[in-house]
Amino acid sequence: VTHNRALADMAAWDLSVTVEDLGSDAPPVTISVASDLHVGGVILKLVEKTQIKRDWSDHALWWEQKQQWLLRTAWTLEKYGIHADARLLFMPQHKPLKLGLPNGITLRLRASFSCPVFQTVMGICRMLNIRHPEELSLLRPVEEKKKKKDKDLAEEIYDLTEVWLDSSRCLMQQGIQENDRLWLRFKYAAFYDIEPKYDVVRLTQLYEQARWAILLEDVDCTEEEMMLFGALQYHISKVAQSEPQMLSTNAAMDDLESALMSLEVKMEGENIMKLSNVIVCFRPKRLTLKGYKQYWFKFQDTSISYFKSKEESIGEPIQQINLRGCEVAPDVNVASQKFLIRLLIPAPEGMNEVYLRCENEQQYAQWMAACRLASKGKSLADSSFQSEIQSIRSFLAMQKTNSHGNAPAGDESINTHSLVSPRYHKKYKPKQLTPRILDAYQNVAQLSLTDALMRFLQIWQALPDFGLSYVVVRFKGSRKDEVLGIAPNRLIRIDLGVGDVVKTWRYNNMKQWNVNWDIRQMAIEFDGNVNIAFSCVTADCKIVHEFIGGYIFMSTRSREKSDTLNEELFHKLTGGHEAL
Repeated sequence: VTHNRALADMAAWDLSVTVEDLGSDAPPVTISVASDLHVGGVILKLVEKTQIKRDWSDHALWWEQKQQWLLRTAWTLEKYGIHADARLLFMPQHKPLKLGLPNGITLRLRASFSCPVFQTVMGICRMLNIRHPEELSLLRPVEEKKKKKDKDLAEEIYDLTEVWLDSSRCLMQQGIQENDRLWLRFKYAAFYDIEPKYDVVRLTQLYEQARWAILLEDVDCTEEEMMLFGALQYHISKVAQSEPQMLSTNAAMDDLESALMSLEVKMEGENIMKLSNVIVCFRPKRLTLKGYKQYWFKFQDTSISYFKSKEESIGEPIQQINLRGCEVAPDVNVASQKFLIRLLIPAPEGMNEVYLRCENEQQYAQWMAACRLASKGKSLADSSFQSEIQSIRSFLAMQKTNSHGNAPAGDESINTHSLVSPRYHKKYKPKQLTPRILDAYQNVAQLSLTDALMRFLQIWQALPDFGLSYVVVRFKGSRKDEVLGIAPNRLIRIDLGVGDVVKTWRYNNMKQWNVNWDIRQMAIEFDGNVNIAFSCVTADCKIVHEFIGGYIFMSTRSREKSDTLNEELFHKLTGGHEAL
């Protein structure tokens, strides 16, 4: 019997595989295989049959029904359990992603869709020059939830944990498609060994994440603390412009950019400054008499395209003008609110002259900066874009102060809206906020940029609510939903009705924790015979498991071993039943 069985197994059968590189309309490629053929052999046959000459080393097979990659090329089809009905795709393991950083910049880069997200993040952090990648993870952007701002804040905060990706599974298994948008964020609020010398990018991105957490009121602080945060932000942006030789935010972007240049990662210029949503009037020289016409403009790389209206900006532009090598000259009078940009564009028959008319200073500064960069062949993604805008604005401010006599420059230049959270704009007028922020600013005005960033992070980390992720849970034996706060060093039980902390358990007293994956319940045992058990209401219990395990992992890191990351231990602590 075994002999016949073996013969039957050897019998050839047809396997159909969709090859991504042939295009979406191409029919699957069918090859003849036997059950003892290994995956590597299948790939070899596929490549021969497509007859495309290219480097296939990054390609692998994806099994659609099972949602898994067949990465063990020495395994046979039989061992994987693959029969003729398997839907297999042959495609690259690295695909493009749009990655939003905490400072609002979106990068376009290639990331691994086949290894666990934990490793994908390690690869991304290597590219961006960010140390300690274990502290970061990838988030799916929240579907525009922030809009319904004040109605029901509580719910939204709890929901945020739902969108973290699972570290132990790959992007492909989590339904991420190529060119999808994801956010890179610091997930575990346990920042190890911040060393300004080596952590330029890490420090600035961490500052940006902290800043937004405070401005969006994701973390609570007192009024005094808010004024201090406002003053530090004011100081940081001021110092970043005046001491570029220092570790400035620009230096961080340069650092980031040089890291990216060597890897040819494309930064998406458009997303940095939404220069597309701008109506600019423009006048080519030949039509001097007609004055200006309004068009909808879009800036991309080093070109301007213009359209009749916003609605038509999805289609083909009326014209696209490449600004590389053009001359850019200002034609500005602040007092009479005249903001013109004069462009001389190289053309076969000489120079074409085009005027752009902007509505206000801010628009003018952004467009002027963009045109100047484009004329040098640089896109909006260039790190000098922000500093260019800044220098144009300070130039305009000089014109202003000269015309106004001696206005107190200190008060004028403060934009309170970007420094404190919305609650304080409702409560106070900018006139009232400005002196309070400037008052706090006196205490930090002497700090260097690095020290100011570090101080900001220290105060943020000292807030009572710092680093808390919330999940709605149901404790065993209880009839009502409660909130579990997961912090870097403890778990907190919060009564939803009163918002009070009922109980705190520290990780360093934890003996063991288990998940019953069938009933999705977590059980934790602490020293002194303390046992708790709960099921998760708003988030998958895998997310809670990963937060707790992740924090325990973070606490095991020590100076001596800081260079090597014990990835296996991370997966053991966070991965759940499918990890190892």
